[in-house]
Parts: sequence; C-alpha cells; structure tokens
Amino acid sequence: MKIATYNVNGISARLPVLLRWLQETAPDVACLQELKAPEEKFPLQAIQDAGYEAIWHGQKSWNGVAILSKIGKPEELRKGLPGNDEDDQSRYIEAKVNGVIIACLYLPNGNPAPGPKFDYKLRWMEHFTKHAATLLASKEPVVLTGDYNVIPTEVDAYKPERWVEDALFRPETRAAFQELLAQGWTDAIRYLHPTETIYTYFDYFRNAFARNAGLRIDHFLLSPDLKDRLKAAGVDRDTRGWEKSSDHAPVWIELTDK
Repeated sequence: MKIATYNVNGISARLPVLLRWLQETAPDVACLQELKAPEEKFPLQAIQDAGYEAIWHGQKSWNGVAILSKIGKPEELRKGLPGNDEDDQSRYIEAKVNGVIIACLYLPNGNPAPGPKFDYKLRWMEHFTKHAATLLASKEPVVLTGDYNVIPTEVDAYKPERWVEDALFRPETRAAFQELLAQGWTDAIRYLHPTETIYTYFDYFRNAFARNAGLRIDHFLLSPDLKDRLKAAGVDRDTRGWEKSSDHAPVWIELTDK
C-alpha cells in the first residue's frame, strides 16, 4: 500500500501537475493540502477520471485538505479536530482506507512569531496531540500525514541558523512536535533515512530548488504496528522541478500487507 502526501499550493492552479504526478507515481492513497478552493470548486470529475475517489474539506482562497484513493472510496471519519469546534479553518480530515486510519493535516504556519498566529499554531498542535493520543489508544493502524509546518531538527533545514526565530523552528514548535512523537509515533522518513539530507519544501525565491536549499516539513507519523510494516519511504523531488509546480514535493511511504 503506497500512501503519499502533497501540499499542492492551490488545486485549481496545479491540477495539471497533480494529475501528471498521480499518473506517473500511482499512489494508492494521496493526501492533499492547501487546496485553496471552496467545497464546490473541488475538481472531483478530473480526480475520478484519473482513477481516484475523494473526500475533501475545502475553504475559499485558503487552506483545504483532501484524501484521494484508488483502492476504494475513503470512509470519512471526521473533519476538523475534536475539542476545537471554534476553529473555522479547513486543516484536518480523517478517513479509513483499506483498514488503515489516515489523517491528513495542514498545520498552521504560525508566522510572525511571537504573536496571535503563533499562539494559534501552538493551540492547534495541542488539540492535534490530544487527538493523536486517542487514535493511538484505539489500537488501530494509523497514519498521520501532511504539511506539519515543523522543522524537527537542524538536519531538516538548509542553514538552520537562518530559521531560529521562525515559527517553524522555534523551540516551542519543536518541543510540541517531540511531545507528539513521544506518544509512540514513528517519523517514517527519519526511521529509514536517519541522517540523509532530505527536503520536502523549496521556496520559489533565490533559486532554492536548484541549490537544494530546502526544508523537511511534510511528515509521515506511523502508529507502532505500522512501523513494522514500513518497507520504503521517500520524496518525489523531481516533481518540484516541473513547470508551474507547487513549492512542496510529494512525500510517500510503502507499507507491506498486514
């Protein structure tokens, strides 16, 4: 079972890139972030023509998440995080596909920090961590994936000293991410590639992609039973270099059958 995550940075503008990537890499499940489209503007017909069923949680101009599957329609479990009902931003969707619970998230950026946006980021992470604990307690196989907007360690940033005051790398953000991991989740990329330079995001400015000046902010966290089923994980880096591509590259994992 191949599961991928991809911040598309606007599904309408990037639809040709998304469809090409789906055709060339053929993930069984694809989690998308930053749709930047309201519910009614999701390109369902084009997705279905590509061989996928979909559920999504849209929002005009901003945010938005979706789960696509070519191995049966995702069984939607929830939109939004429990205990966070006042949040009107479309950042979380959860479904069951092929016996696995898959959570697709677009964690807040949080800049400028400190400030209200950073406070919102930390509150969101707190709600997410509480829900993650509940998912672990269910003893079901769970994948938490998406754009976390978190640089976990210095290894995950080109010239990390430049990011010290950024919301993605501030001590509070990294501590919150480590608190999440401490529940028992496995960072799939780092589990299989503990020291390799791997980036998933490259700014459009300063020729960042060509210089490999990136960040690793798109993550797969796996519940303990899936750790033993993890056989491969990587980044479709070349996709970032396609014309009119997102500033993120798709990330993927492969799981063996149960």
